[in-house]
Amino acid sequence: MDTKELLQRVKDERVQFISLQFTDILGTLKSVTIPAAQLADALDRGVWFDGSSIEGFARICESDMVLRPDISTYCVLPWEPPERRRARIICDVYRPDGQPFPGDPRYILKKALAQARDMGYIYNTGPEMEFFLFKRDGQPLRPVPHDVGGYFDFSPRDLASAVRGDIITALQAMDMQVEMAHHEVATGQHEIDIRFTEALTSADNVITMRYTIKAIAAAHDLYATFMPKPIFGINGSGMHTHQSLFTLEGENAFFDAHDRYHLSPLAYHFIAGQMSHARALAAVVAPTVNSYKRLTPGYEAPVYVCWARVNRSALIRIPSYLPGHSTSARAELRCPDPSANPYLAFAAMLMAGLDGIRRQLEPPPPVEEDVYHFDDSRLREQHIITLPGTLEEALNELDRDEVIQQALGEHAYQAFTRAKRTEWDEYRIQVTDWELNRYLETL
Repeated sequence: MDTKELLQRVKDERVQFISLQFTDILGTLKSVTIPAAQLADALDRGVWFDGSSIEGFARICESDMVLRPDISTYCVLPWEPPERRRARIICDVYRPDGQPFPGDPRYILKKALAQARDMGYIYNTGPEMEFFLFKRDGQPLRPVPHDVGGYFDFSPRDLASAVRGDIITALQAMDMQVEMAHHEVATGQHEIDIRFTEALTSADNVITMRYTIKAIAAAHDLYATFMPKPIFGINGSGMHTHQSLFTLEGENAFFDAHDRYHLSPLAYHFIAGQMSHARALAAVVAPTVNSYKRLTPGYEAPVYVCWARVNRSALIRIPSYLPGHSTSARAELRCPDPSANPYLAFAAMLMAGLDGIRRQLEPPPPVEEDVYHFDDSRLREQHIITLPGTLEEALNELDRDEVIQQALGEHAYQAFTRAKRTEWDEYRIQVTDWELNRYLETL
């Protein structure tokens, strides 16, 4: 679709407003709204905005930024009323001199994908988005599940089925291919999977899914949260991400028909790369204080840096190969959660894997036993390390990992770690209910 075709489509669809969208360094969606009549000018010259108040963007003295719409991301928001019909276009952020802004998360992912392409590969990802739906039960909001369903449960009168159905309808109206939606393990928890695609489009889809799910939930008088662990003692929400490299000719470079797991040597190098950088990678793909309440033994969350086919306690799982479908050969990274900025997460994941390819790393043997039951001596015997236990520990690992730092770039690395260390310090000095219950009377 070229500019002329887009402008005609906006006219034909009677769009009144255009939301020009981008994310800050933490993955928070930002938007500038223009009347549809101003779109032609925006496409021609871009839209100026003040970046000084955006997390991870510019200093006051260099605050001017320019949004340049990516017309391939145009779509109408299906929940808006016809008289105020709104479309969105995702934008890239540029400096006034016409150079891409190095702190733009979308640009960071584009750079990583360009490196993969230079090596002859296209990076595909397929995220599984888990989230909770809670009742709007007064203020402040509390995590009160609105259903009592369990894993894959179905009830035709259950509000959850209606909400998921409306979410799927909205996502499909926005040109996303939904592969599956179902109730997850925990009460009030759900999962929606979209078909794998090239990682930039996939990251755009994650951002779109987050606000679409929230919009549809609100229409049902519920609220959706992507907080990794909103309720103690039950499963948290992950963003397990299926990954593969395809050649520029469209062949799955991860596939080998003669291998036990149907994985190519390239796939094993990629897996080994992600395992070698797993502890630093955690800071980017599980980037909140709350993320590490999810990454604890039990509850099907990965803690141990190992890989396997059937073992869901492993960091990387190899899904079963579908005979006759070479595209199904892939590796599932299970530590990301939906609080992550998908652009930064996919960029860091890719660069970790490419480092394994460049260095021809080999992964250790797979671990098909439940690692949660291993004692410390057994873990040492099999050389299995653990992911960081806190955000601070993950940030310390990131500070020692040049590959993940380079994936982010100097500007984004500094802005990201500065914001996250502030988050950790704010959390660290809080006096919690747990502390009051444990110490107030006994000390």
